Amino acid sequence: MSFWIEQYQRRPKLLVVDDQPINIRIINELFRADCDMHMATSGEQAVAITHALQPDLILLDIMMSGMDGLEVCRLLKSDHATAAIPIIFITAKSEESEEAFGLELGAVDYISKPLNAAIVRARVKTHLTLKAQSDYLKKLVSLDGLTGIANRRAFDLRLTEAWGQAAREEETVSLLMIDIDYFKRFNDHFGHLKGDECLQRVATAIAGSVNRPYDMAARYGGEEFACILPDTNQQGALTLANVIRANISELRIAHPASDVSEQLTLSIGVASLQPRIGSDSAELIALADEQLYQAKHNGRDRVQSQTN
Repeated sequence: MSFWIEQYQRRPKLLVVDDQPINIRIINELFRADCDMHMATSGEQAVAITHALQPDLILLDIMMSGMDGLEVCRLLKSDHATAAIPIIFITAKSEESEEAFGLELGAVDYISKPLNAAIVRARVKTHLTLKAQSDYLKKLVSLDGLTGIANRRAFDLRLTEAWGQAAREEETVSLLMIDIDYFKRFNDHFGHLKGDECLQRVATAIAGSVNRPYDMAARYGGEEFACILPDTNQQGALTLANVIRANISELRIAHPASDVSEQLTLSIGVASLQPRIGSDSAELIALADEQLYQAKHNGRDRVQSQTN
């Protein structure tokens, strides 16, 4: 089963949900050598672990005390954050009438008890492979073809998601709008091949500066980049903006056509807002764009925010 690691570039995460420890132990023995195994013994625990862990596949018993597997499936499939995670139901003969209903809820397959090791392995192999392929295709759609970081489509989706979450939780979300100073002159001086190489190096440096898994660095368009920073106040955003400028400076990319430096520089606009329920994330983009304009107006090669 080592091919799973090759497809995922890591060990896939498998969540087993059953209120009978013996069933969990059986499945754990089958997959612990190749998967990161996680267990839940109740429906409530399964929902919480799924949100925190984002497993690649869930093996879910239908009949459990309290919240049963059908309700767990319904909750996970109705939530955008967990809807894409495949679920295989584990059913007893007496539960066969519920299999069709479970599939209608969004489960991808079912396995009957008593568990047959060969069947369990085959079903899990099939659905982990399909999940890996689906994840890969989604990643391709969301990446910028030149730089390899998130594209504008992925940026728009992530900002809408982060804005809505911040509104619900009454948190601040920050945005950096980043522009390469005098990039047209860079292209005119060195040619478009060197310009593309420059964009790739800048994108890599920006993405490498963004360390939290829920932040996003994206190519916004042309020579413009953006960073979405959920649960980040203005000071935190300013700190990251200066880290990005420092990391670009360390690249020492020559730019003899620039009016501000002999090396490539950035202008960065910083905006931070606490969204209101029902408001639009375009408000944050407009504010960050305004700050970027001010950074350029004030001489470029600088960070500009609402208060500086």
